[in-house]
Amino acid sequence: MTLMAGDATTKAAASSRLDSLTGLRFWAALAVVLYHLSRQGGELPGISDLTWYGRSGVTFFFILSGFVLAWTYDGKTVPASVFLWRRFARIWPLLAVSTVTSVAVWRVLGTDFSLRGVAATLGLVNSWIPERPYLVGGNPAAWSLSDEAWFYLIFPLLLTLPLMRNPRGRAVIAVAVCAGSVGVWLSGALFTDSLVRLWALDYFPPTRTLQFVLGVTAGLAVKRGWRPPCGLGAAVALVVAWHLVLIPWSDAVPDSVWYSPYSASQLLSAPFFALLVAAAATADVERRRTPFAGPGMVKLGQWSFAWYLFHEIVLRALLGAFGTPVGGLETFGIWATTLILSLALAAVAYHYLEHPLERLLRSRRPGGSARRPRPERSLIAGPGEFPPRS
Repeated sequence: MTLMAGDATTKAAASSRLDSLTGLRFWAALAVVLYHLSRQGGELPGISDLTWYGRSGVTFFFILSGFVLAWTYDGKTVPASVFLWRRFARIWPLLAVSTVTSVAVWRVLGTDFSLRGVAATLGLVNSWIPERPYLVGGNPAAWSLSDEAWFYLIFPLLLTLPLMRNPRGRAVIAVAVCAGSVGVWLSGALFTDSLVRLWALDYFPPTRTLQFVLGVTAGLAVKRGWRPPCGLGAAVALVVAWHLVLIPWSDAVPDSVWYSPYSASQLLSAPFFALLVAAAATADVERRRTPFAGPGMVKLGQWSFAWYLFHEIVLRALLGAFGTPVGGLETFGIWATTLILSLALAAVAYHYLEHPLERLLRSRRPGGSARRPRPERSLIAGPGEFPPRS
């Protein structure tokens, strides 16, 4: 896989650590966690209103994935087999562990599950099939990794597109994918089957590719000298404002109709998240301090991939053991217990499973022969491919 050669601006930017992106990963994962708590564990006033569509954090992760991969591999020549092996080593070991854990919890609770769905999840193909047993798979949160696997396959091809090689071409791509996202959302009116519509707009990898491509475009642009039109504070404000707009929209339109904010929250939020990622990366390149780049935030960001994969399993186990909460106090208890236990489990999983297993697999060539791993300088502190890492 031959990637585009970098210029002086590219080389200067490549030396920067993007710690703010690592910290932002925690907040995106938190939005997804609070989304599941609100929908499954009971509502808490205020917090549930703001995070009722926190699943849009997945959109952030897809954009971030494209951004970081473009930032990391632009100007480098990497064999496709090595690139794909690195991606496999990054996401699959913890996917396998979390899937086994999820199935074990289902077995203990006496809940039926699909073995074909489990196999599709482990094979990273479950989001291609518009059937619920496949979409929830062995671990309901793992559908996004099926989309990520698709992104990895097409990433080398994206960097060969002529339009990616100049600012005007990248601008054309950015406008096209944003317009395409609006078009995809409007296409919801064409689906009469709600499950098929949900799959086509929210799970189907080609649909989500628009967000990944926007991330790749933004990553190349920032690395090559482009700067977003707003600062980090303004970008954060735009993301928050977008989710505030969804509150009255949700009160007026039920999620069951195509023009509800459910799919809109994920498809139409892409430009806001792209600005946020670009602004945070720009702040790091320019050595400006941000609230997302501190050691504590970086550590939480490192745990976010494991947190994303395990939090729903912990919530499901607690609801199975104690039942659906009744009243605000019980709901708060479920929320607090889920947050504490799942984050602690994520920390353990990162330090003793995710990171060691990735290092072990990366130390071996794609053909199976072992070799001593060479130290790499990580542009984003610590792993996280959903969220990503080089």
